[in-house]
Amino acid sequence: MTLLNNTLPEQRRGKLKSLLKRGALVRVLEAHNGLSGILANNVCVEGETENGPVRHEYDAIWESSLTDSASKGHPDIEVISFDSRLATISEILAVTSKPMIVDGDTGGDPNNFEYMVSKLERAGVSAVIIEDKVFPKRNSLETGAQQTLEDPQIFAQKIKRGKKILMTDDFLIIARIESLIAGKDMDVAIERAKIYLAAGVDGIMIHSKSKQADEVLEFARRFKAFPPELIKGKPLVCVPTTYNTITEDELAEAGFNIAIYANHLLRSAYKAMEETAKTILSNQRSFEADPQCAPVREIFSTVGFLDVKKKDEENELSTNVPVIIPAAGEDPVLKEQLKGKPKAMLDIAGKTLIQRQIEVLNHNNLTDITVITGYAADQMKAEGVTFIENKNYKKGTSLQSILSAKDKLQNGWLMLYADIFLQEHILPKILSCKEDIVLVVDNAPQYHQGEKRDTLDYVISKHKSKPTRRKISFVHENIVEKINSQVNLENATHEFIGLAKFSKTGGEQFLQTYQDCIQNHETMSQTTDPVFRMSFTDLIQKMIDRGFTVNFLEIHQGWLEIHQPEDIELANKLFYQSPPKFSHSV
Repeated sequence: MTLLNNTLPEQRRGKLKSLLKRGALVRVLEAHNGLSGILANNVCVEGETENGPVRHEYDAIWESSLTDSASKGHPDIEVISFDSRLATISEILAVTSKPMIVDGDTGGDPNNFEYMVSKLERAGVSAVIIEDKVFPKRNSLETGAQQTLEDPQIFAQKIKRGKKILMTDDFLIIARIESLIAGKDMDVAIERAKIYLAAGVDGIMIHSKSKQADEVLEFARRFKAFPPELIKGKPLVCVPTTYNTITEDELAEAGFNIAIYANHLLRSAYKAMEETAKTILSNQRSFEADPQCAPVREIFSTVGFLDVKKKDEENELSTNVPVIIPAAGEDPVLKEQLKGKPKAMLDIAGKTLIQRQIEVLNHNNLTDITVITGYAADQMKAEGVTFIENKNYKKGTSLQSILSAKDKLQNGWLMLYADIFLQEHILPKILSCKEDIVLVVDNAPQYHQGEKRDTLDYVISKHKSKPTRRKISFVHENIVEKINSQVNLENATHEFIGLAKFSKTGGEQFLQTYQDCIQNHETMSQTTDPVFRMSFTDLIQKMIDRGFTVNFLEIHQGWLEIHQPEDIELANKLFYQSPPKFSHSV
């Protein structure tokens, strides 16, 4: 288990009350074992709004009766013993730090409920929610299942017994009203809520399996009209599983204090497991299933194995990752300017192009630099780099040059085209990216469309730019759907600038995909050229087609590429500035 989230029971128990005092909606996610608990505890999404950065995460964890039972292969009918439930709860608490709300089913009889409350409070749980149905209950979401409500006065007595046994003020007992599930009218639900509140319950959860939120919104409206002394400090809880189009903002505005996403991790895990199992059966090997699976190393990291073994710790944290610069090709357009020299030796304002790249890399603590030579290899000179000659550069592409440095591609690496200038601020951004494969792309095609060049690789993002109700660009949505020089400029959302980062896992996927293309004699996606004519971006597209995720880091300006004689003139002008200001890509 991971030791990063160790939290004592007394430190955790009161966290839910503290969250409720903030006044914002408390967002809760289901977990059914330690691994899903770590995910619910740690997952977040980050983005940008007009008002600055935004970060969304879950505030608390829901230990669900349904998902606990289902993960053990049992129906949700209170057949799993409380000791078994408590073992799962303890498993999740051991690896998380956020408050936990437990689904207590019916709570059993009053004696059983007293023991349940006592054990949960001692464990550090923040709240238990019990439903007003007769033991043993049937799951509320299955149409046609028999739902028998408990007498409200008997249920109220159970609440009082549970409240009396509490040792602190931090633990909450919340009543889950099942009247709407059982087909009763709203008046019945409202009356039961009043009885439970009078009995001293700490909060109310209204449950509904309607596809629309009308029922719960009506309940919330009438709940707010209760006498203030009856509902003061009493949170209103909902579980928007079936009425899932309503937003959190709308729920908060209606008066809800807690929203529980009650079973989504188990449901999504089951679907993914089934698809992976079928993929392996269909292909009679597991390669095609790999894109559907988290890398083993990611699991190791999540559960703390890498911390224990300290494997590759320095490699993962160091910024001095290897940099590969493919510079083997001959440039037919700039023959007059180059006079037989490699393009990387082009003089720009008193320094060679390769020297300027090395300076920017070194300023970002990147000193392990390998340059792949080919054309006029004997004239390639630079300090502080390793040269590898690709003698077959005429038959291949930049991809073949990159693969010439295969020994450098084992533990994560950067790739930089040899004709690119970068401002220094771009490198720290890509080095901080945690994704396995990240391409740096310019969003200029979204704002203006110049003359299309065959030398450029345009990108179509999976989540194309379009107005949304939140106007947030989430980092986790920066995914490449298509990349190559054949992408229509009118459809392009970005342009690949020639800088990419691969983690250890991403590098393994890169090499694995290339080997699979070789074994299957695959050609480039746009032509019938053999695999050795495949470009770097062709292989990236092959990876995308196989289901691997390729992310992008979006920039706007701050770089320059040399393709035409006029580009050299512009570069000279820019570098005579101090510092140079790359106002646009060329």
